[in-house]
This record gives sequence, C-alpha cells and structure tokens, in this order.
Amino acid sequence: MVATSGDDPDDEQRAAETLLDRNVDGLILATARLDDELPRRLRERGVAHALVPRTDGVSPSSIGDDEVGGYLAVRHLIDLGHRDIAVVTGPSFTSSAVGRLAGACRAFAEAGITPRDEWLLAAGYGIENGYSAGEAILRGRDAGRPTAVFADNDNIALGVIAASHHFGISVGEDLAFVGYNDTPLSPRLSTPLSSVRVPLAQIAGTAIDLVINPGKDVCIRKAMPTLIPRGTRAAPPTLGSNRPRVSAPCRHRGLHDHRPATRPALNRAKRLS
Repeated sequence: MVATSGDDPDDEQRAAETLLDRNVDGLILATARLDDELPRRLRERGVAHALVPRTDGVSPSSIGDDEVGGYLAVRHLIDLGHRDIAVVTGPSFTSSAVGRLAGACRAFAEAGITPRDEWLLAAGYGIENGYSAGEAILRGRDAGRPTAVFADNDNIALGVIAASHHFGISVGEDLAFVGYNDTPLSPRLSTPLSSVRVPLAQIAGTAIDLVINPGKDVCIRKAMPTLIPRGTRAAPPTLGSNRPRVSAPCRHRGLHDHRPATRPALNRAKRLS
C-alpha cells in the first residue's frame, strides 16, 4: 500500500497511522526530514521501518552517499577548469541537501576555492525552485555570474537551465551543469545533462531488507553514486580568467527555505529576504 504526504509532517503522520491501522508489517518512509518526529515515534512503538533516500541519522536507512555525490559533482567542474561555481541544494531540513553541500564544500576546500556566498542557495526540489534560484545567481553580467552550476537534483537543474535561457546564456558553452539523480529526461535534453547517478533499485531493495530483517543495531546503508558526464561539461568560456579565491568555509544561503538549519554544516547559513 502506498500513501503520499506532499512532504508535509502532519499529512505524513496521518498517512502512517492509516497504514498502521490496516496492520501493515512495516513502513518505508521516503519523506524523512531532519526535524521529523515520525521516525522517533515508530522506534518507540517498535514498528519496523526504514527511511529512503534520506535519513535522520537514527532510524534504519537506505540512502545514497550524498556527501560523495556532492564531492564528485563539484570536483568534476573544478577539474574542467571552473572556479566560479554555484551550488543550488534542496531544503536544509533534508539530509540529502546537507550531505551534498558538505561534499561540495569538501571539493572547494581541497582545491583552495571559496565560493561566493550568493552562489550557495538552499531551494526547494522542484523546477520552479530551480528557476527562482537561477534568476538569483545568473542576473549579473560577465564576472558577476558563475561559469558552472551544481544542482542538487535534475529538477532544480532544469529550472536553472530555463533561467539561463531567459538570460541568453548558452548551456554547455557559457555555463556548465551537473545535476543529481540522473533522471530519464537528463540524457534526452537538447544539451544532455551531466548528472550524478544514484542506484535507486539497490536503495529500494536494501530498504525492504531493513524492514523484513530488522537488526538489533541501527543500520544506515549507503549506496555509492556515479558521475555521468554529458554535454553540459563545458570548460569555462575563458579558461584561467577566474582566479581562485583564498579558501574559507562554505556559507549557505536559503531561497524559499525559512526553517532553521539542523546540522553543524548549516548552522551559519544565511537566508535571502
């Protein structure tokens, strides 16, 4: 049985109770938030459950290694010669956004690059959220724009790409992209989108195993992501023209995300008004 909640905690709770009233043997939750109370309640009641593809760090979880994925994406752009790189993540109440930002920041620090504060945005996971983020980071000119974007999922990337078209920026020539999740549409775009592929079938199978064969110890299993380079892997328009800045900690700004950060990596986050 399947129920949807729209990522709303109250609807999620009601859906879970409805399923439990039907005597299901366990639950797989695909809406986990860092501030979600439902996993804690399920643990207290002894209900078999697993979280996908996010985790609260406590309940059994089957996830992709988001930090590795974020690192691979930004490291790829750096290896292409980019230094002015924007990162648009999902909401800061999701472990996936926190992990991917942490990986991106690790790649920046490793290369001695400090991204601009205004180019580190927390948005929603939808196309419209990506478009709004794209407007925010691409409205400048020349040195005021990034030469590459890492988007936390392919929907965000599609939104930023749409915004780039609005500003007359050529994707794959003036602006490089890496998305995340490698959705079926990504290789079929007019300029095929480079993306981080997550083994979703493996994650789903592991989640079922965690529900059917729960262990005594908390188990958080991570599947390894893979970078799939495609047509949006262009080098900077003028390679070497953008000098690296002195390395400093990443600072993360919110876009349409007003919930407080819930992980040390985001404690110093800024919010757009």
